[in-house]
Amino acid sequence: MADTVKLEIGGKASEYPVLSGTVGPDVIDIRKLYGATGAFTYDPGFTSTASCQSALTYIDGDQGILLHRGYPIDQLAEQSSFMEVSYLLLNGELPGKKELEDFTYTISRHTMLHEQLATFYRGFRRDAHPMAIMCGVVGALSAFYHDSTDINDPKQRMIASHRLIAKMPTIAAMAYKYSVGQPFLYPKNDLSYTANFLRMTFGVPAEEYEPDPVIVSAMDKIFILHADHEQNASTSTVRLAGSSGANPFACIAAGIACLWGPAHGGANEAALNMLREIGTPDRIPEYIARAKNKDDPFRLMGFGHRVYKNFDPRAKVLGKAATEVLDKLGINDPVLDTARELEQIALKDQYFIDKKLYPNVDFYSGVILSAIGFPTTMFTVLFALARTVGWVAQWNEMISDPEQKIGRPRQLYNGPAQRDYVPVGQR
Repeated sequence: MADTVKLEIGGKASEYPVLSGTVGPDVIDIRKLYGATGAFTYDPGFTSTASCQSALTYIDGDQGILLHRGYPIDQLAEQSSFMEVSYLLLNGELPGKKELEDFTYTISRHTMLHEQLATFYRGFRRDAHPMAIMCGVVGALSAFYHDSTDINDPKQRMIASHRLIAKMPTIAAMAYKYSVGQPFLYPKNDLSYTANFLRMTFGVPAEEYEPDPVIVSAMDKIFILHADHEQNASTSTVRLAGSSGANPFACIAAGIACLWGPAHGGANEAALNMLREIGTPDRIPEYIARAKNKDDPFRLMGFGHRVYKNFDPRAKVLGKAATEVLDKLGINDPVLDTARELEQIALKDQYFIDKKLYPNVDFYSGVILSAIGFPTTMFTVLFALARTVGWVAQWNEMISDPEQKIGRPRQLYNGPAQRDYVPVGQR
C-alpha cells in the first residue's frame, strides 16, 4: 500500500498520498488540500514544491549530480554534441546515426530568418542591450511564422520547436552584429550548429571565416552544459506562460525575459567582473577575508548554487575547457590564474566547506567567453541560446501532460480586511 501523510487542521483530519519518482525525494500530493481543509501551503520561491512531473532532467544537489534523460552531464559534455543532446532532450533517447543526420539536416535548414526581421532589428537603438533585442525579436517570431503557432497540432509544435532551436543562433549573432555596426551574415548549411554561430558572430563578408576546432568544441560544451536545468526560474516561466495556451514563440520570449535577471542568467558576467576586480592571485586572501566579513557587502560570485550543495558537475568540465581555450589562443590571462588559485583555496577553506560554497558553472564560463571575444553583454544571450533547447523540450512535455492546467499560485494575504469606502471629503 502506498504511503500517505495525515494532516489535521481544526480537529478535522485528512490524508494525502505520497508519490515516488524514478530517483529523488518523494512528494506529497496536496492537490486536494484546499478542498478538504480550506487551507493553502506557503512556500515562497517554491523551493519545496514540485510544480509538475518531468522526465527530462534530474538534479541531486547534495551529490553534485545532473542527468539529462538519465545521462550524466559530464559524459554528454565530453563525448556528445549539442545537436545530439538537443535530440535527446526533445525525443527522450540518444539518436542513431541516421536520426542524428536527419535532425541536424532539419535544424540547419531552419536557420535563416524571415528577411523582414532585418528591418525589425533596425527599429532598436544601436546601443540597445542584446537581451532586449532577443526578447523583442523572439516574441515577434509569432508574427512571421503563423503556420506553427497551433499548440494543439503536434506537427506544428515540432516545427516551432525546430525553428526556435535553429533560429536562435542567427537571432543572437544578428543582435551582436547590430550592436557593433557590422553587416549581418547569413548562415551556412555546411557548418555545424556551433561553428555556424561563431561564423555569423565573428565573420565578415570581406573574408572567409575559419572556425577554430578548439573554440568550437569549447562553445559546444558551454551550450550542452546550459541546455536544461530542471524547473529553474526561466523554465518555470516558460511552463507558466505555456499553461495559458500561449504560442511557443511567446513562451520562449517570456523565458528570455526571466533569464535576463542578474540572479539567474547574468551570474557569469558577475563572476567575471569579480575575478577582474581581484586582479591577481596575490590579492585573493584580501577578498576571501572580505567575503567572510558579514559587515562587508562584497560577495564571491561563481560560488554556491541554489540547488547544488556540492561541486557543480558543469564547473569541472568548464575548468578544463578554459585552460584549453586560453592555451590555444595564447592568452596568458591573470584572470584564469586567479580563478584557478581561488578555486583551490575555496575547496580547502573550512568556511567554504561548512557553507558548501563550491565553484559553479558561472565561475569559468565568463572567462572562456571573454577569451573567445564575446562582450559581457552577450553572456546572457549565449545562455538563452543554449537554454532554448531545454525550454522547448519542457514546453512540449507540458503541452502533452494530461494533468497540465493553467498555473494559478495562491497567496497568504496580509493586507487590510474588508472596509467601507469613505468619500474623499470625509477623510
